[in-house]
Amino acid sequence: MKITEVEAIYLKIPDLDATKCDGTQDTLLIRIRTDEGIIGVGEVDSVPLVAKAAIDAPASHSIATGLRSLLLGENPLEVERLWEKMYEGTIYFGRSGPAVHAISGIDMALWDIVGQHAKVPVSEALGGAFHRKLKAYASSLMPDTVAEAAALAERYAGQGYKAMKFGWGPIGRNAWFDEEQIRAIREAVGPDIDVMIDAGLAWDLKGALRMAEVYEKYGVFWLEEPLHPDNLDGYRELAGRTSLYIAGGEQESGSAAFRRLLDEGRLDIIQPDLGRCGGLSEGRRIARLAHDRHKKVVPHAFKTGVLVAASTHFAASIPEGFLIEHTVSASPLTRDLVPEPIEFKDGYVHVPNRPGLGVTVDESVIERYRVL
Repeated sequence: MKITEVEAIYLKIPDLDATKCDGTQDTLLIRIRTDEGIIGVGEVDSVPLVAKAAIDAPASHSIATGLRSLLLGENPLEVERLWEKMYEGTIYFGRSGPAVHAISGIDMALWDIVGQHAKVPVSEALGGAFHRKLKAYASSLMPDTVAEAAALAERYAGQGYKAMKFGWGPIGRNAWFDEEQIRAIREAVGPDIDVMIDAGLAWDLKGALRMAEVYEKYGVFWLEEPLHPDNLDGYRELAGRTSLYIAGGEQESGSAAFRRLLDEGRLDIIQPDLGRCGGLSEGRRIARLAHDRHKKVVPHAFKTGVLVAASTHFAASIPEGFLIEHTVSASPLTRDLVPEPIEFKDGYVHVPNRPGLGVTVDESVIERYRVL
């Protein structure tokens, strides 16, 4: 089998204020075509046009080459070799950041092809599923008012979620208000539902320590990215002084960055985004780092159904997989791009048993929101 085309498709909801977006307003969809008619899809979670340039750019020299030209004519089943070819071919402008983001979506699409060719789900192609279903948590921005936060929490509990996360928004502006928000959420859902807080890099170390004490009182399961991702010393001290699980990693790409988070930052839970960290291939290497250190892995997945499907297969295929992010965004890209979403029932998502990622994309949605 040979790769005949690599498409990087920029999708964007028009007329949005970027300062008020949550990440579901645009995406870079990857589509890889083969001479046997199998088409693989993937997704990049980055600034779409930056990652698209890394794919579409013509070759400059041997270690500065656009990814598309590296892949045309290659066998898509040789995923590991192609990952290394892409990584080596972008060393001059890559090794992390947008080049690895772009590799991520391509790698995802290659695994989709592998699964389709073998007529097995990606979780099986990755080595086998440890889990057939995974607890899903409702993932939402934190509302601006206490009443809205309580109402949302009650709604998600009513929809069957056994875990939920609120992030960014007003978090970090006022400590008293932050406590009122988490008190209202906990009162709305009771003691048996896991509640997580994504602070969105809101504090320095002392601010995070103060709020960790508050969140401990309300049984918060994890505190996500309270500090700047480069503040590894701060993370190490925070993790050592709180009973909360400290989570992070969605900003990172490449296994070396996650090794630093684990060994220097001492994070309890790492959150690789498969559309950014290096795809399923690098995600497996990252999961092995966590496995060797007895740490937890929960993939970040706040995009469309393509990334959600890849993340579900990934989490199912690792021993540490136990929880999956389930965005409740009303964005039409999130809701409509994939017409057959991952099944959610009674608080759990069920791992698809269809070949590959088990999803298709709606061509009418692509045409409606396609920019380039």
